[in-house]
Amino acid sequence: MTVPARAARSRGEAERLAESFVADRETWLRKHLERQARQRDELAARGPLRDGGTFSFRGQTHLLRVVPAGARRRTTVSREGGDAGDELIVRISPSERRGLDAILEAWLREKARIAIHHEIERHAAALAVAPAAVTIRDARTRWGSCSRARRLSFSWRLVLAPPEALETVVVHELAHLRVFGHGPGFWAIVASRRPDHRLWRRWLRDHAMELHAALATAE
Repeated sequence: MTVPARAARSRGEAERLAESFVADRETWLRKHLERQARQRDELAARGPLRDGGTFSFRGQTHLLRVVPAGARRRTTVSREGGDAGDELIVRISPSERRGLDAILEAWLREKARIAIHHEIERHAAALAVAPAAVTIRDARTRWGSCSRARRLSFSWRLVLAPPEALETVVVHELAHLRVFGHGPGFWAIVASRRPDHRLWRRWLRDHAMELHAALATAE
């Protein structure tokens, strides 16, 4: 916990304020801690990234298959339909030096770039805005950001989430090109393009641990 310096005259007073704050919110804190524990258990049950495991892409669970590409073929990743559902098939060249996580991340970054630019094209004109630049990163604390220089940045991990969640983040950052803060006017702009934005913002909060652990590999 962080206690503002102006709120306490001494360390002891700061600690008492912190203890009181936590006590008042114990039920809320325990609920979220229990949810996080369940998510950790689910991720552990899923196991590390591997052939035959499962992987989330665009909000849907896919079977992950890792197969040889053949002596003269390059490494590729493709999304294909299987008898039991959609599959992500990684065909690995004999000369490939990257690990499975790096191969998938490169593919996912490109898919994220395409999906994000598609949503920007859909919504920017309607909002009468135009970003100066768009970058795809792997931020740990934000799904998207907007600078005063009109530069937008997005997490590639949004492509793991349902398309509606990715679209909501794009609309959110485009709206900042009209209103930089988070006042009523800003949220009205967001709602004009994504009336259910609260649902998808909550989805991203609830599934953040899962998305950030998506490329975990065996030690």
